[in-house]
Amino acid sequence: MIAEPPADTMLAAVLHGKEDLRMERIPVPPIGEGELLLRVGAALTCGTDLKVYRRGYHALMLKPPIVFGHELAGTVVATGPGVTRFAIGDRVLPMNSAPCDACYFCSRGQHNLCENILFNNGAYAEYMRIPARIVEKNTLLIPGDIPLEHAALTEPLACVVYGLDETSPQPGDTMVVIGAGPIGLMFLHVAHLRGLRVIAVVKRDDQVAAARHFGASEVVQIAEGTGTPADTIAAVRALTPNSRGADIVIEAVATPATWESAVAMVRKGGIVNFFGGPPKGTTVTLDTNRLHYGDITLKASFHHTPTACAAAFDLIQSGRFQAADFITRTASLDEVPAVFARMMTRGADNRADIKTAVFPNGYRSAVNASHGSIR
Repeated sequence: MIAEPPADTMLAAVLHGKEDLRMERIPVPPIGEGELLLRVGAALTCGTDLKVYRRGYHALMLKPPIVFGHELAGTVVATGPGVTRFAIGDRVLPMNSAPCDACYFCSRGQHNLCENILFNNGAYAEYMRIPARIVEKNTLLIPGDIPLEHAALTEPLACVVYGLDETSPQPGDTMVVIGAGPIGLMFLHVAHLRGLRVIAVVKRDDQVAAARHFGASEVVQIAEGTGTPADTIAAVRALTPNSRGADIVIEAVATPATWESAVAMVRKGGIVNFFGGPPKGTTVTLDTNRLHYGDITLKASFHHTPTACAAAFDLIQSGRFQAADFITRTASLDEVPAVFARMMTRGADNRADIKTAVFPNGYRSAVNASHGSIR
């Protein structure tokens, strides 16, 4: 069924390769059985999208040329045969993937590692097709009082919720979060909401303020170009009881130096989660004696699961998660190439940015009226 047939073509941001993002008019995608066609209400910028823009591809998620973007929320304008859970006019939140529920990893509850995982991209466009598997397994209905751009935060937040759950945190634990990008700030905010004491490790002055705003009890700042990893490690450990180290350390930067520092900051019997993903072939050096005799657990978390997505959306709906404060800029669809070019520079005028909300159909939420556009 179709509510109001969209035009035959739509405006979309198409990734053609390394730093090659073009606004093009392309056909509106047709939908088949079990699928949805959404009018995109809000799409958000993401560190993964920036990484893909810089590299020109993502081995798992997309190969150019392809419509870009994966964090979004929108309104159903057409439903394919067999769709029963959603109707035209519904505001919905489709995740960017869905597992098969049939492979080895799915049978072991590791849906994020599904051998046949289905990814979906195309958020920076006027319309987007949602495949049947994602419609069935990983799409949520948005209540009318939740701004679409807030709902779109669910996908990155689900990765954080999954990663945090994997570390088995307990109220009162001391957690170190290395990095104050969007993901690092989400980690420390969610940990704070769960009753953990959070120490943030950041670089810039604006990141100190952001870390404190989202719940960090203490902040260790690394002045760019000065100090050593040993200085940072000592400063962090000094903030823990008897300088023994943190119960949990989350690495959200993705460099060998921060991976190694994370291990040095954790206490005996503690857990390190290497959440930041370095490029293929990256290696680190670790003190295996300390790992063994310190009974230290090292793990890494990748992506999310439908369960984590539902939990993340529940947190946003609760109002406890400060969704509005994670969206610091807005933009129109035709500004998307400029948005990513700007993200590459990280000049003085955009260092404090966390996420930009792109509104393909011209909508600007009153909640964020005080935030500037990219112009």
